[in-house]
Amino acid sequence: MNLTNIPNLILQVIKKHTSNFFINNTKKHHFNADHYKNREVALLTQHGKESVLSPILKEKIGCIVTRVKGYDTDLLGTFTRDIPRAGTQIEAARKKARIGMDLSGLKLGLASEGSFGPDPFTGMLPWNVEVLIWIDNEYGIEISAVAQGKTNLVNLLTTSWEETEAFAKTAGFPQHHLIVRPEGENDPRIRKGIAEWTDLQAAFTWALEQSQNKQAFIETDMRAHANPTRMENIRVAAEELAKKLSCLCPACGTPGYSIIERLAGLPCERCGQPTHEIRAEVHGCCKCTHRVTIERSDRQYADPGHCDSCNP
Repeated sequence: MNLTNIPNLILQVIKKHTSNFFINNTKKHHFNADHYKNREVALLTQHGKESVLSPILKEKIGCIVTRVKGYDTDLLGTFTRDIPRAGTQIEAARKKARIGMDLSGLKLGLASEGSFGPDPFTGMLPWNVEVLIWIDNEYGIEISAVAQGKTNLVNLLTTSWEETEAFAKTAGFPQHHLIVRPEGENDPRIRKGIAEWTDLQAAFTWALEQSQNKQAFIETDMRAHANPTRMENIRVAAEELAKKLSCLCPACGTPGYSIIERLAGLPCERCGQPTHEIRAEVHGCCKCTHRVTIERSDRQYADPGHCDSCNP
């Protein structure tokens, strides 16, 4: 027997029995794959998000998405800049979910919040980030999911109906609705939800008549029900949320066991130095401290082109 291996063998035995003890003594929540089946979850929305969230969550985890009314979600912020959003994107989603739970009296809450800006790669393309949050008051857990991608956030300041027509077609009108203002992007006079060519022409004429500079400002309507591209990102986020809710922590059985961190440091194929490429993923629980680090199996080395040492 190789005596030098004894410390490693002892360590493996300790880890095995400690892990088994932890798993056997922390399953307090009694979750199973059907835990949310036929459970109602409150969704506060006035922009039709239930049309994509409800069927996915019903199919994947069996819950019933209940649309909650009685609160104007535009008060929490608008994409038309007339009401700024307070706090971060995730904070706004959490507030929506909590309001929906309070109004409905349900212990489960669901909310969606979007944001728009330049893409994180080139900074040149319009980009949409969608966040979904799931709150379970009964077990004190909060699970979020994110989807992102290129979007059609565009605008035009013009005096020409021909330019307006061309812009509208590029923006995907009439499937994607438009917004019209006189003067410029911050004028408080506004017409939203334009989804017909006749309505667009009427709004364009109105804007010119109201405008001292005889210009109309036209932009895409980024509310979910008015923008199929955004709604698709919400659908993708719903798929990701359902996947997380279906994955139970191996230690305590809580839903939401998923990737919580990605670790950089994949070694360079040429010099062996760590790079910014991902070398491992950390899977963790949203309730307990259980964590597992999984090294990536598809690649052992990074391309030297991504190495700071080889390409200073």
